[in-house]
Amino acid sequence: MAADTESAQPGQTTPAAADGGVIHNIGYRRYADARLGRGSIFLALTWHSLRAAFGLGRGAKAKIFPVLLFVIMCLPAVVNAVSLATNPGQGAIVSYDDYIPSIRAVAMLIFVALEAPNLVSTDLRNHMLPLYFARPIRRIDYPLAKLVAFVIACLLMIEIPLVILYVGNVTQVHGAHAVWEQTLQFGPGLLYGAAWALLLASIGLLLASLTGKRVFAICAVGIPLFFSYIVAHTLSHVGQQAFRAVPVCAGRVVRNGGQVICLHPGFHPPALASLAGLISPFTLLGGVLRWLAAPNYTEAGNLQATVIGQYGDIYGLVFVLLTAVAIGALLLRYRKVGVA
Repeated sequence: MAADTESAQPGQTTPAAADGGVIHNIGYRRYADARLGRGSIFLALTWHSLRAAFGLGRGAKAKIFPVLLFVIMCLPAVVNAVSLATNPGQGAIVSYDDYIPSIRAVAMLIFVALEAPNLVSTDLRNHMLPLYFARPIRRIDYPLAKLVAFVIACLLMIEIPLVILYVGNVTQVHGAHAVWEQTLQFGPGLLYGAAWALLLASIGLLLASLTGKRVFAICAVGIPLFFSYIVAHTLSHVGQQAFRAVPVCAGRVVRNGGQVICLHPGFHPPALASLAGLISPFTLLGGVLRWLAAPNYTEAGNLQATVIGQYGDIYGLVFVLLTAVAIGALLLRYRKVGVA
């Protein structure tokens, strides 16, 4: 029977043994080309996941929200460029680091909630993980590829508007010194956007990987991000309204006879208002920005949306810990999931 099978040509039938069966040779052949290794599989999985984050390779409906959110993200930069072009003497209306926080927060919340499940929940629902792990890759490669792809997707959503903003600003300034000043401001803005992408992508994938049902995954990502954002702002507002800021001397002390005069007095916001920003990833990122930018509370009532007071170091520490915990939990999630 084996000999008959080997001698048969594609499309032909070969008589089998005396039981009357027939062997059909339909032309299957072994893969004879070079087989790519672990690195190539990782890159292919990353590229496929990046395409999935923007709905590429799927129907038009899958591309509606990514395109719409991307346009919303770019809108402030475009408005800034038009404003500078029509009013040359006017300064920029949008900054690189503080790029309309409300628009960025809402757009990225929706993007992460909708697209993170497309990267991980679909494979869980369709039981695709055993097929992935049957290839010469390790278990850590799958979540890492998904994380790299989603971080890049978030970077594209955040950084491309900054590039448009930078081009709009540079084209309206004169002299190398002015261009260099714009570049110095542009660099930290890119780094701050990278912090947004890393934190939101790691949290989004971790929450989305908890279930294989896409609707549940969207809720698992969107609801915590949304309500933590609301709670953080509410507690910060309550903290500022319920307690009066305690005046402190933030400047130089001089003596005029027997009277002590404080130049440039400052104000410490209450602890509740200062620590409320730690609840939400969005307000946490805003606190990190104000900590790195050395916010100066020199006037009464100068309490911004994300108030950090004297707790800037805590915001930086919590950002690092939260990002590390989210990435570590995502990797641990795929140590056992999808074995069967």
